Amino acid sequence: MTEQSPDALIDPARAPTLAGVERAAIKVAALLPPTPLLPLEIDGRTIWCKAECLQPVGAFKIRGAWHRLTDMTPEQANEGVVGVSSGNHAQGVAWAAKRLGIRATIVMPGNAPAMKLAATRRLGADVVLYDRVTESRDAVAAKLIAERGGTLVHAYGDPWIIEGQGTVGIEAAAQMKARGIDGPDRVVACCGGGGLTAGLALALPDAEIVAVEPEGWDDVTRSLAAGEILSVEDLAYPTECDALQTPQTWPINFAVLQARGVRGVVVTRSEVRDAMRLAFEKLHLVVEPGGAAALAAVLAGKVAATDATLVTLSGGNVDPLKFAEIITE
Repeated sequence: MTEQSPDALIDPARAPTLAGVERAAIKVAALLPPTPLLPLEIDGRTIWCKAECLQPVGAFKIRGAWHRLTDMTPEQANEGVVGVSSGNHAQGVAWAAKRLGIRATIVMPGNAPAMKLAATRRLGADVVLYDRVTESRDAVAAKLIAERGGTLVHAYGDPWIIEGQGTVGIEAAAQMKARGIDGPDRVVACCGGGGLTAGLALALPDAEIVAVEPEGWDDVTRSLAAGEILSVEDLAYPTECDALQTPQTWPINFAVLQARGVRGVVVTRSEVRDAMRLAFEKLHLVVEPGGAAALAAVLAGKVAATDATLVTLSGGNVDPLKFAEIITE
């Protein structure tokens, strides 16, 4: 196990820091090769797409999970972890737990994509299902921890998770520098609960950060505009962006986003589908709906591109039949 954090894992409410992101980046670099940073021309400008869909678990979530679990005390590791996820964080936690020999239980919605449920189980995690509309996944997780013990590894409301996700920015900045590009100056990130967005805000303090959410699940966008945390108005609102279906952000994320002046943008179902098709046609990548939201915002003209714009392609875990339907539409 890697060198443990100077902060004992007893206060999950500690503030995430840039120093924490940098330490996480060292840990991730020792574990995984950098994901590709791919150029894509949009209306005469070249943007840079970070292909996190090519991670071992098909999403950036492996970064935060590894940082979190490798900082656990031996006593905590022995008790196991409990995660909450629609599927990508689930796989990240399950992957890290399997590698470290830690028992993992993941609370997942019953309507999560079949491939995400199957992949999480294949990695050895115990999956506990809940109803996304009528039940609180956080309440289900709390009950499990009360009954079985274990450490909560939240999908976004956790300082280690935020720092780990921020390593996307550290890595991308180094890749841009190697190409002689001074940046990124603008970062467009897919946003569910705000773990990735907050991590990028810490990792890249000089860049403008834009959080992109799907219509109906725009709680972070509305919260930033209102200056207070607001919940999703309709938990039954249909969306193909299952990875971004979070009921509301947490104070730990919101504090970082507010401090950095992050703004939110909302994209439609058709805009997301357009982005998935373009990523497949031009970059030859399979990107899931939630992972294509940031690119969708740029393609739709909702976020202007600069010559040093970084766009996250944050996940590629989409059921094959759904993907075939979308790209042949």
